[in-house]
Amino acid sequence: MKRLLRGVQLLEGPGVPLQRTSALLEGQSLLAWGEAAEAGVDGATQCSDAPPAALLAPVLVDPHSHLLDPFSGLADTLESLAAESAAAGYGTVALLPEASEWRDRPEALQLRWSEPLQLLLWGAISSAGSGSHLAPLADLHQAGAVGFCDGESIPPLALLERVLLLGDADDLPLLVAPRDPSLAQSGLVREGVDTLRLGWPPEPLASELMPLQSLLALASRAPQLRLLNLSTAQAVEQLRQHPVRPKASVCWWHLLQDHSTLDPLAPGWAITPVLGSASDRVALRAGLRAGVVQAVSVHHSPIDREEQMLPLDQRRPGVAGYQPVLPALWQALVAGDGWQPSELWQALSWGPSAFLGQEPESLQSGTQRWLLFDPEQPHQPRAGSLAANGPLPAQALKGQLLASGLLPAGQWSLDQG
Repeated sequence: MKRLLRGVQLLEGPGVPLQRTSALLEGQSLLAWGEAAEAGVDGATQCSDAPPAALLAPVLVDPHSHLLDPFSGLADTLESLAAESAAAGYGTVALLPEASEWRDRPEALQLRWSEPLQLLLWGAISSAGSGSHLAPLADLHQAGAVGFCDGESIPPLALLERVLLLGDADDLPLLVAPRDPSLAQSGLVREGVDTLRLGWPPEPLASELMPLQSLLALASRAPQLRLLNLSTAQAVEQLRQHPVRPKASVCWWHLLQDHSTLDPLAPGWAITPVLGSASDRVALRAGLRAGVVQAVSVHHSPIDREEQMLPLDQRRPGVAGYQPVLPALWQALVAGDGWQPSELWQALSWGPSAFLGQEPESLQSGTQRWLLFDPEQPHQPRAGSLAANGPLPAQALKGQLLASGLLPAGQWSLDQG
């Protein structure tokens, strides 16, 4: 059955102004918009007005996240992750190579999702992320790796030099975290005045800034270099001043929270890289809006309920969940900081696509890769991730994904007031 939505706000793609128009749906497909949508109406078409604030836009893109056990995981599986990403409007997810069996061989890159969802896989730089022996980069490239990464700390510079010298990965992104665990001193939050006053174990700035300096020295010879999850104001400033800027990502949670406002017992306190101050959060937002940082990552890092019950220093750090990302960032950046919807989509969709070396998402006639989001409706999560470390309760969120071509029409909430 066809369905016509009148008065919807439509964001077609990068560089195209927001417009209020009509949109014609059939099944999970977006058939047309504007005059073509009105012309496609027939006697069986269901016509209705869209909610005033509803936005029709391309799907979102996550440049890097984790899935340790795709088939029998207690925290998440390939199936539950697909349900979670679809329920959040994420049409593309790229998984990091860290897993119960590292994705360091071509046969490890066989995970797939059914269309219209797209699953991309980062291949490992070294065998098992050891930082010693290079993985077969050319074979991983041929097997479909979207790029190469070795986890959440910087590999030995000599290994990165070998990668650049061999040239097996020249046309694919090389994702490196500007973080040196040997300098972290087991800190739980970034060093600063609040950290000293309250007695929290601090992680020095040097753990991010020193490896960042080393990576920026490589940038002129490595246009494929990507920086994984910047977390400090000083790192944003270093990147801004550098003449050759590699593309960089930031985790969505660092845009929302800092260690001065979050209860140490709350979910989301333990994360890699660690939470910084309010000035770090403000600088990360400003750097993202100015294009110094290009992509917001979900960096989904699920743990199960048993592990979540362990003391803070005994469980894996990270936050999980896709469904809170769009509602939380809309309220923080659009409603709170005055961003335009197109700026948010640059951060959540088009920038991450470029980060991955993919074409930007845009609405096309017949596509299922679209979403309809209403920032004014209460958030009602759908079934998805199995993870126990989601950082935001549903009642704390405002904004609802009403419909998407990623979801069966039976899961839409278009007719709910």
